[in-house]
Amino acid sequence: MQIRSRFCSHWLAALLLSLTFWSGLPGSGHAQEELRIATSYKLMTLDPHYANLNENTSLLSHIYERLVYQDDRLDLKPGLAVSWRAVSDRQWEFKLRENVRFHDGSPLTADDVVYTIERIRDFLKSPSGGFRSYVTGIESVSAPDPLTVLIETDGAVPNLPLFFSSIFVMNRPAKGFETTEDLNAGHPPNGTGPYRFESWSSGESLRLAGNDDYWDGKPAWSKVTFRVIENPAARVAALSTGEVDVADAIPARDVASLKERGARVASVGAARVNFVQFDVARDTLPGVTDKSGEPIANPFKNPLVRRALTLATDRGILVDKILAGYGTAAAQVFPNGLPGTSAKLLPEAPNYDEAKMLLAKAGFPDGFNLVLAGPASRYPGDAESLQAVAQSWARIGVNAQPAAAPFSVFNTKRAAGDYGVWYGGTSGEAVDIILHTLLASPDPERGTGALNFGKYRNEAFDAMLARAESIAVGPERNAALAQATELVMADQPIIPLYHFHHIVGYGSRIGSYVLHPRGWTTAMQTLPAME
Repeated sequence: MQIRSRFCSHWLAALLLSLTFWSGLPGSGHAQEELRIATSYKLMTLDPHYANLNENTSLLSHIYERLVYQDDRLDLKPGLAVSWRAVSDRQWEFKLRENVRFHDGSPLTADDVVYTIERIRDFLKSPSGGFRSYVTGIESVSAPDPLTVLIETDGAVPNLPLFFSSIFVMNRPAKGFETTEDLNAGHPPNGTGPYRFESWSSGESLRLAGNDDYWDGKPAWSKVTFRVIENPAARVAALSTGEVDVADAIPARDVASLKERGARVASVGAARVNFVQFDVARDTLPGVTDKSGEPIANPFKNPLVRRALTLATDRGILVDKILAGYGTAAAQVFPNGLPGTSAKLLPEAPNYDEAKMLLAKAGFPDGFNLVLAGPASRYPGDAESLQAVAQSWARIGVNAQPAAAPFSVFNTKRAAGDYGVWYGGTSGEAVDIILHTLLASPDPERGTGALNFGKYRNEAFDAMLARAESIAVGPERNAALAQATELVMADQPIIPLYHFHHIVGYGSRIGSYVLHPRGWTTAMQTLPAME
């Protein structure tokens, strides 16, 4: 049986409402006073290329800019590049914007783009691969003149401009490559963005000043302070008392009370997915035992077990109760209707009887025990989702012990292999980006599988995805991506749970806050109230 979430129309309406107001890179002729933002995003590094995480891309986008950016339709728009074209199947040309300067006064040139690509491809060694998957197909990059970048690829890369919508451009130093350690130790970040770096206290705050010489006009705020408040209730309280002007990641349960206290709320459906992921590679797994507590062979290697747990997952409770309607039940990596999604994949209602039969067929008639790990206060409803999934699985004899931890702890342990099954989330520029990083076979040479911590491998899917990625952007590519998604989701390497809605609250000093489906929290989305 298949069910359609009644919140699909809510998501589309919210997205269309945001389209009315979004201006991409807003400027203002008159800068206001300080903007104070309470954010759930804990900036982990000042290196814009070290970790491909939303907290970094969101906060560092004030300082650094990309060649290309995505509007809230996820369409590509000019950023530091005013145009781009495929010269041939293996060659791309990007033309840079004139009269752009870094914060130290030096001009943006094509050589800075060359440096940026080479730093990611040849120098930086981040634990999860960072942004390397975006540039592994680049064979060479050159600057025939100060405003032209010529890129040679080792094969057809029709999606190359989309990749550059994720990469921040850095200024080439006098010699060598800047290290992550140097950037974190106090080398002032030097970008072209609308705000300049002032100070950073890891896990606590980020302070910025308006860049009055910004190429697209003076920014709307003279000062911006981000306060990291990981606890959702504390963010709501800070907004309610006027300590901050904007608070992101508002829990759905707090929306009504915030409105009663005079705050306004904006929301939009997220171009992302939250899911359960299985380790399907190792023979035994930490925290996975029989009912007596003895270790057992990895049950998640068996697709029948993965299918059983999928059928025993009640997405309706997650969306209706935990997210209070600010979400959409998921069956794939992006909400239905976005480019590359499949209309055939719809979330299923739970079927506990069939799930029990599948477990018995797989050799687990009595079920088994496991630890279900996940981050706390990272995503809307994350800790509650762990509890709800555990309660659902208990109905088929799988006793799951929820184990929520701060994201930094969870992320470290997940990468170290301390978990056998976990709840997570990811976003991306497009469907193929998520498929490429989350579900494709891990391959450092190809740059695939950076977020495939379960080490899932499916050669047929890899081939279908590679074919789809070789097709130029358009209907044919979207259809190929949908077919690849249908194939891989039938194998259940993950259980898609929901696409939550981004919810932001703002106070009286804010005229409007324009949400983006990528979930960024920026001063550029925040317009001051007219006096």
